[in-house]
Amino acid sequence: MDIPYPLAPRIFGRLTFAPNQDQSSINSTYSAEAKYKRSWGSYIWDTWDKSPEKRRFLTKLDSCLLTYAFLSYLSKYLDQQNITNAYVSGMQEDLHLVGNDLNYITTAWTCGYVIGQIPSNLLITRIRPSLWIPAMEVLWSVLTVLLSTSKNFTHLVVIRFFVGLAESTFYPAMQYVIGSWYKTDELGKRACIFHVASAIGPMFSGFLQTAAYNGLNEVHGLAGWKWLFIIDGIITIPIALLGFLIMPDLPNNTRPSKWLYTEAQLEIANKRMAEINRKPPSKFTKAKILGFFTTWHIYTLVPLYILFNNGGGPASSMIFWLKSFNTPTKTVYTVGQINIYPLGQNVVQVVTTLSWAWFSDAIGMRWPPMILSGTWSMIICILLAVTPLYTHIARRWALYYMTTVPAGMSGLILAWANELTGADSEKRSFVVASCNMWAYVMQAWLPIVLFPQVEQPRVLKGNIATAGINFGMMFFAFLTYLLQRRDAHRQRILEKSQSTPDNGARVEGLPYEGTELLIG
Repeated sequence: MDIPYPLAPRIFGRLTFAPNQDQSSINSTYSAEAKYKRSWGSYIWDTWDKSPEKRRFLTKLDSCLLTYAFLSYLSKYLDQQNITNAYVSGMQEDLHLVGNDLNYITTAWTCGYVIGQIPSNLLITRIRPSLWIPAMEVLWSVLTVLLSTSKNFTHLVVIRFFVGLAESTFYPAMQYVIGSWYKTDELGKRACIFHVASAIGPMFSGFLQTAAYNGLNEVHGLAGWKWLFIIDGIITIPIALLGFLIMPDLPNNTRPSKWLYTEAQLEIANKRMAEINRKPPSKFTKAKILGFFTTWHIYTLVPLYILFNNGGGPASSMIFWLKSFNTPTKTVYTVGQINIYPLGQNVVQVVTTLSWAWFSDAIGMRWPPMILSGTWSMIICILLAVTPLYTHIARRWALYYMTTVPAGMSGLILAWANELTGADSEKRSFVVASCNMWAYVMQAWLPIVLFPQVEQPRVLKGNIATAGINFGMMFFAFLTYLLQRRDAHRQRILEKSQSTPDNGARVEGLPYEGTELLIG
């Protein structure tokens, strides 16, 4: 028997058990858990306390699903972020871009990204993710290469819109798929391991742009910034082809095979999800669709994600701050330095993202990292607002690096959404996509208001407003926790009213191996 959170009764409260479990089984299980001592190794990696069969299955699943998810997200971020690197590396001058043109090009991508997310996420409850997601990756890689042929602002806007539309199929879909395979003590780490590619992608993009500019500029008559688009597209295509081979579907419709997932392993997968009441897709009905909007989940998780996603604006100012040191008569930072020096922000993001994930899984709660990181971000934003641009260079440099401390909350918020809505697969798909979609609806216009290019790098109002955005993020994180705790309290009352354990109902969220942990 696997017991991933044996110390939960002592740390967090009480345990409830699956329906139809007889009293003797409950007593023996609780007795075994009370004596169990979780190894410290399992805090490092959760599979180390599981049975050999489950450990082999999860190792295979991690190797296939997380490898593909990470590499694809890495390539997506290469394709998503390269526009800024290209802009400061010659594209602005070659295509005669002025004013807020870069903001508008970015907004075009965001518009495409917004439109496709919910339809795509609902679609993968009906078709195989292992076909749909890699196919869209091939499409966006081709479109990325086409960016190198752009002749003017209009070409960039149109192509970037379709790049965003193709890429919209990836991130919420992968978070939904990951949430379909892993339990709560496993999910935060996987969701965040996948998400750190969003930090590593721009790091590669910066180095690639430097290499393209220095080594390929004017090769075959193409500017260095054009080579970046071509290289990014070429990198993405083999990753997409790998996805056709190793990307799983959902536990209920993944086809058994000898070299990937055997029938016995898929049985383990489906049993694990049944134990935590994370259900497979079912039929769409009017009542089901109305149910998307008649519970509190969408009304707290979506604002929470919107505020998180738009709470990192000050990080974008560093590259413009470095460029602002240069004048027509003096070059302080080269193009390569302007692209490379901000990558320290991404290193900080990788470290803190993984730290938040391990911390959250270890304590069995999602909201504490959000409160801690939001408080940190508020302080950094205020300090950036009051620190002069050029008289305290080292201090401002350090502050820019620390703006990415809360940037890893995406994986934890969407893991939380997967857990809280796990009893309805379609609702879970809809809520996960809605979080990401509405965040980018705001991102389509809010950066233009708060961080207009013509006000970079000072953007005083942007830094002040971002402090308020982070306060709002913390408010919704705590509100979500309180509502989750309220539901747990109602569940305890319901259980007390039941004459036998057989009639016990389950609360969505916070599932554990063979048990369900109720926080509070």
